[in-house]
Amino acid sequence: MKAYNPKDWSKLIFQFHKSDSFRMLLPAMIALALYSSVLCYLHVEAKVITLRSTTVMHSLLGFVLSLLLVFRTNTAYDRWWEGRRLWGDLMNNSRNLMLKLNAYLPVEDLELKNEFRILISNYAFALKEHLRGGFKAEQLEEHPNLKLKTLSECNHIPNRIAQQLFFETDALQKQNKISEEKLYLLNEELRSFTNIVGACERIKSTPIPFSYSTFIKRVILLYMITLPIGLVGDFKWATIPMVLFVFYAFAGLELIAEEIEDPFGHEDNDLPTDEIAIRIKKNLKEIIGF
Repeated sequence: MKAYNPKDWSKLIFQFHKSDSFRMLLPAMIALALYSSVLCYLHVEAKVITLRSTTVMHSLLGFVLSLLLVFRTNTAYDRWWEGRRLWGDLMNNSRNLMLKLNAYLPVEDLELKNEFRILISNYAFALKEHLRGGFKAEQLEEHPNLKLKTLSECNHIPNRIAQQLFFETDALQKQNKISEEKLYLLNEELRSFTNIVGACERIKSTPIPFSYSTFIKRVILLYMITLPIGLVGDFKWATIPMVLFVFYAFAGLELIAEEIEDPFGHEDNDLPTDEIAIRIKKNLKEIIGF
């Protein structure tokens, strides 16, 4: 996720980055400008064709298209925000689980606490890469009961780490290091990990319906192809910047929606999952004083 100052208008307006919609739309804008220029020349200079104003029709169509894009961007932002909320829950539940374990286990059992700390921290890093379809062993710490080589052979690495957490906490109760009541209290955070990964997978694997996405793109295309025809009669050469501005607004919203509806990648507008995982690791170390 790209860090920025929302109050610095000059950088926000004039600075471009790799996922900026203007940069991505520039080839299409050039093609649209050439198309509009040809129509303007044929109507204004060569007078080969006579084009009539259709601003009323395009105003109505523009209103309908605006409603579609509002719904599209709201839906995409809801997915982005739900992903952020889930990762916030992961951070809070990781802290809560470590705080409870730190309080329940004897002070001198620092090594055992650190083993739990490794599992919880590894879960955040493994989930981050799992949602990106990969695995980075160098980001994880070695655990005495769950080797990195074993993890690399698993199909669902977060589930395997969660399973080990259940094994380890159950062993604490069997060894009489914690009571059944405390085990029950720990179970709330342990269960939440699987709920979080399931919800993130639902966002990842369920994009907006194909027919809805293609319909919006086709409507934008048809609208922009016909818009110069309807404007050149009244605005002549001024049609070109007007058409480009409308296209940038409509197509830009669609591009933004496409990017944020899957918020777990590496793009500037994706969630800062790398930073959250690192923060979880730091917080857990601070809790046990390791």
